[in-house]
Amino acid sequence: MPNPLFLPNQRPAAAARLTGAPGYESIRGQVLFYPAPGGTIVVTQVRGLPAGRFFAMHIHQGSSCQPLGADPFGQAGGHWGPPPHPEHWGDLPVLLSSRGYAWSAVYTGQFRPEQAKHHTVILHRNPDDYRTQPAGNAGDRIACGVIR
Repeated sequence: MPNPLFLPNQRPAAAARLTGAPGYESIRGQVLFYPAPGGTIVVTQVRGLPAGRFFAMHIHQGSSCQPLGADPFGQAGGHWGPPPHPEHWGDLPVLLSSRGYAWSAVYTGQFRPEQAKHHTVILHRNPDDYRTQPAGNAGDRIACGVIR
């Protein structure tokens, strides 16, 4: 009997292609958003990361990965959803890089895939501490993708 939450042959309802910031050009990946009862399953695959480290991953409110000032992805804006941290809708678990590769799958009831479209996914240089405002002390933005 198939799992009603996630079918391997199901197409994602939304997706983002990640590209790295200057100094992190080797980072490439994808974030897939699958509908699930009451929320979304988020599947992430990333390669080209510095090995053996944790990285924060957030959905940001902006709809562009273009630079703004010194921030290579400044037009991605701040975290998506109302404060306080960690109650932002786009707060996701940290990624662990093993030999430069990270993979994760997580269920969130904070949003549906359609609601995430036209926002951005950001990978940060540090792990999220899930306390510090406004971004969990996650550090520089090292990769970005627009959710389509």
